[in-house]
Amino acid sequence: MHELRVPFEAMASHCEVVIAGLDDEAAGRALAQLAIDEVRRIEITYSRYRPDSIVSRLNAAAGGAPLVCDSETLALLAYAHTLYEASDGLFDITSGVLRRAWDFKAGRIPSGAELAAVRALIGWPRVERDGPQVRLPQAGMEIDFGGFGKEYAADRAGALLAAQGVQHGYVNLGGDLRVMGPRPDGRPWMIGIQDPRQPDALVATIPLHQGGLATSGDYERFFEADGQRYCHILDPRSGRPVTWWRTVSVLAPLAVIAGNCSTIAMLKQQQGLDFLQASGMDYLAVDHQGVIHLKDAAQAPPGPPAASRASPRG
Repeated sequence: MHELRVPFEAMASHCEVVIAGLDDEAAGRALAQLAIDEVRRIEITYSRYRPDSIVSRLNAAAGGAPLVCDSETLALLAYAHTLYEASDGLFDITSGVLRRAWDFKAGRIPSGAELAAVRALIGWPRVERDGPQVRLPQAGMEIDFGGFGKEYAADRAGALLAAQGVQHGYVNLGGDLRVMGPRPDGRPWMIGIQDPRQPDALVATIPLHQGGLATSGDYERFFEADGQRYCHILDPRSGRPVTWWRTVSVLAPLAVIAGNCSTIAMLKQQQGLDFLQASGMDYLAVDHQGVIHLKDAAQAPPGPPAASRASPRG
């Protein structure tokens, strides 16, 4: 088997497991299925679209009694706290309630009163955590792991494959990638970064040997009104979309770190470049004027057809 590609759907995204360097295709497919099963386990456990998920049960219990959570959920909540502090409060997993005010399909701009009503429900520091017990103190509050759920799943699936001896390949969850190792001959995987204003074009092709890559952008879910673009990445302080960056891609040891850095940079707007530079990660970012900013490994220009393509997270 030269190179096995197993596509699947998960987390409302087109996904793929790629494994190379194995001689037995059946064994490769069995390994890919292990990774896919792990991704779907995480989706079932944490999707806000499933009423039986722990996220939905916590949200339904808002304003009532606390729920007892398992160790994995508690670890993710602790990570959410770290992100909140690292972003100066911009990365807030309680801010998903803003989607109640914004309708990107209809292209409707909410009123100030509508935004104020949902912003009153935002506030990670208000979430009560006491040992295994977790409580949202106000009815209508919500948490949402969507800001790092796909990256976490990609890392988990990639780590599982690596533990099974996979040394060449990657997991791609809708553009969030975890690379276990390069091609068998040592060449990197070439990952295309979509041009944020030309859907069929690439702004760059990035070589990846190992680690994580994630992209945040203003072109996955948006609408335009009176010449202004309104994207789905919303500042929890104002309740309004960010406007400074068209796209930010970050390379990091883990997909979850890459994803969080890219999202925080988008949320920091004018200060996003300082944040990226301070992070020490490699990055490629396109600002609102179309100017490209990049560091180190993200310096590859658009090249031959990419093995895969990174997309902005939804």
